[in-house]
Amino acid sequence: MTKCFSLTETRNRCHRSTFTSSGLCSTTTDLRDGTIMHCWIPKTRTESKPNLLLIHGLGATALWQWSIFIRKLTKFFNVYVPDLVFFGGSYTTRPERTEAFQAECVMKVMEMKSVKKVSVVGLSYGGFVAYSMGVKYVEFVERVVICGSGVCLEERDLKEGVFPVCDLDEAADVLVPQTPEKLRELFGYAFFKSPCLAWLPSCFLLDFIHVMCRDYVKEKRELIKAIAKDRNLSDLPKISQPTLIIWGEHDQVFPLELGHRLKRHLGDSAEIKIIKNAGHAFCMEKSNEFFTILKSFLVDSKLQNIHHV
Repeated sequence: MTKCFSLTETRNRCHRSTFTSSGLCSTTTDLRDGTIMHCWIPKTRTESKPNLLLIHGLGATALWQWSIFIRKLTKFFNVYVPDLVFFGGSYTTRPERTEAFQAECVMKVMEMKSVKKVSVVGLSYGGFVAYSMGVKYVEFVERVVICGSGVCLEERDLKEGVFPVCDLDEAADVLVPQTPEKLRELFGYAFFKSPCLAWLPSCFLLDFIHVMCRDYVKEKRELIKAIAKDRNLSDLPKISQPTLIIWGEHDQVFPLELGHRLKRHLGDSAEIKIIKNAGHAFCMEKSNEFFTILKSFLVDSKLQNIHHV
């Protein structure tokens, strides 16, 4: 890989172009507490449209994780897409590493952008943040979509073999990959069928790692370790908003049992949809099916409710 060309940076530019052509603009907000948050927001907010907050997971930035859907979603919503702390252009000097802190930072951005209500969709780690927002900001969050996110995991699950790894350090090595071998291992866990990316030459994978995975390595590892620390299902508050749980049938990062566990925990306020022949990265493997399920819950069901009034 030559220094004058980066395939990853080229893809970055393509994703940025998709966001801007979809009516979004890049903003940076100083929370004045040592935290800087980057967020994509509508260039012009349409008051007749509802607001939608999209929260990414670990790995690449929000651009990469939401680009495939952004044009479709901006037809129906004023869309807000933040980079969580230590991703993209967001960072903090504060010591907190919990999803509750991430939720607090996202909420401050929404307040500073004068957003009054949202539905929120969280992918993987972003689901932890979305759930935390649903708990803490009941009047602000209208609907919640949890996508392959082990919100109901317990610390003991690691030792009891629920996950393919039994040690958080090992999990962090995979989820914050620093070598082509670890990145290939991550692909293996994330996809039901190993994508062609896994077979790319190491130089291309190193390019991706250099652009996406070399900043805030220590801090990202701390985020991962904070997820399971002292976590017990009995301590998890129940969110009251209508909630959709979406899961890949063959998820190896957060096994499907955790999706069923969350449905049991929330009861009648939640429904679960399982995407067949897909793994943790079902939004990429089955993007059309994922969008159809998302639209049915966020758009179609709301229209039906309006017609029944």
